[in-house]
Amino acid sequence: MPRIRHLLLAAAAIALVVGCQRHDNEGTPTVDQAAAATAFARAEQAWRDQRRERLLAADGWASLIGLHWIDPGSHYLGSDADNGIRLAMGPEHLGMLDLKGGQLRFVPDAAAAPTLDGQPLAAAAPLRTDTAPAGPSVIGFDAGRGQATVIERGGRYALRVKHADAPTRVRFAGLAYWPADATWKIEGTFVPHPPGKTLEIANIIGTVDAVPNPGAVEFTRDGKTYRLEALDEGEGELFLVFADRTNGRGSYGAGRFLYAPMPDAAGKVVLDFNRSYNPPCAFTAFATCPLPPPENRLDLAITAGEQAYAKPPHS
Repeated sequence: MPRIRHLLLAAAAIALVVGCQRHDNEGTPTVDQAAAATAFARAEQAWRDQRRERLLAADGWASLIGLHWIDPGSHYLGSDADNGIRLAMGPEHLGMLDLKGGQLRFVPDAAAAPTLDGQPLAAAAPLRTDTAPAGPSVIGFDAGRGQATVIERGGRYALRVKHADAPTRVRFAGLAYWPADATWKIEGTFVPHPPGKTLEIANIIGTVDAVPNPGAVEFTRDGKTYRLEALDEGEGELFLVFADRTNGRGSYGAGRFLYAPMPDAAGKVVLDFNRSYNPPCAFTAFATCPLPPPENRLDLAITAGEQAYAKPPHS
């Protein structure tokens, strides 16, 4: 595998050098151009390696095995058919989940030996959701290989369940990309919105959320100007959810994601479309993914970044 990666890097660097030749008045790439091409290829490959590592982490998106909506009241959960919330994997009886007045509580089954936030749990305990400042409480099971958290969407609660032995993780088919291309690393201009502006973002599960929308990024490709509305999730980066002409024709049909640095002092933002990637819904039916807003549906084929995921047979 390292040898294959080395060959891919070399091929990408050669392709970039050839690209430099096309635009070099003298027809010969300089040492600086060749070095820049090699550095670009290595950086893109490093990003792809990190992307795969995060996706396939024991608790990454590929490990999802269930999304269970929680109605008010008490619900037993576990893999046995007699549970109100039946898990695809895990102990037959994990415990009881209780929702009353917007408050969640988990009562463990001692035989399952679950944990809560990494600590053994022997008595009933309240649960945080993913909207809490500290993040959601994590119910661990199967000696830490499985975990369950509660998410809140549109005023409703759901139990998100992951397992390191999830078929989508164990039988992962790999990621495919368009060749890394430096011309798809584009400097754009940030156009700020008035403070406090939000943008309604629809979710694949049918909810709509008002997300902070600090501004838009305008960029030029082949002499034409395009514009993408940017979201701010509070992580110190701009988040772009976009659709383009490759959707369903090489890339995932419902659009892709891209993170970009915050604008610099001159209001410039670098959009590296080589790092655009599929939302979790491309890999599992148990994710809740935002959809591109109408403003971010581009009349442009972005032939860069992650291509559509080819699921393995019987997945």
